[in-house]
Amino acid sequence: MENITSSLSSFYDSLASGIGSFAPSILGAIIAFIIGLWVVKFLMKLIRKGFDKTAMDATLKPFLITVISFALKAVLFIAVAGIVGIQVASFIALLGIVGGAIALGFQGSLGHLASGVMLLLFRPFKVGDLIEVNGELGFVREISVFVTFLETFQNKTSILPNGSITANKIVNYSTIGNLRVDMPFAIRYGADIKKAKAIALKVLENDSNVLKDPAPRIAVNNLGENGVELLALPYSTCEQYWDVYWDTRQQIVEALGEAGFEAPLPQRIVTMTQA
Repeated sequence: MENITSSLSSFYDSLASGIGSFAPSILGAIIAFIIGLWVVKFLMKLIRKGFDKTAMDATLKPFLITVISFALKAVLFIAVAGIVGIQVASFIALLGIVGGAIALGFQGSLGHLASGVMLLLFRPFKVGDLIEVNGELGFVREISVFVTFLETFQNKTSILPNGSITANKIVNYSTIGNLRVDMPFAIRYGADIKKAKAIALKVLENDSNVLKDPAPRIAVNNLGENGVELLALPYSTCEQYWDVYWDTRQQIVEALGEAGFEAPLPQRIVTMTQA
């Protein structure tokens, strides 16, 4: 019994001695970590303000902010480890091993990261562009490390993994700066085609949402089953595309109706033969 008591006493003394020797280092590391997080937060605030005052591309800004934040926190973590007494070289080697294991488990995420870097390097689109990818049509609001944010015309936010973007077809509607809005309409056979084209063209020329250059035009698109199919070809900005597509089309229909043009109806020609 005396041996057990002596052993326990010796164990407690060793534990207390160890805690006593490490306590200042651990307490210092905790204080340094808290202060370091505050300093990192303060520095990131200054960096964001500095970026806002510069003419830096809005596409690159959020990506750089994320990378700088990760780097500062990594430096803080290594510094705290040094305060505790962990050798920096050994700690970095340990981080390398752990990082390799994590990389194997998150290969997909690393692929999205690599795709994000590719999007920033090759620039198939930038913040503010209207793009279509993976069946989603919307304006690019942010390109982050792993995902890209799109704002659709329905005010929905679509979050697309960067890997799925680079692996699929990307349609950028903003590259040239304007879009052609194809608007078909039809008139009955026998109606005055020149007059109908003149009426529709006047609507386009008077519409503030229709660009003057390239100039709009009206063309005969097809001789359909029930009437002459015409095509209005105005140009608009990306932001006003749907205004032209819906509102201007209605103006053309109303103008043709006021001018006496009627909508085509199904027609059949029946011939009688004598026996």
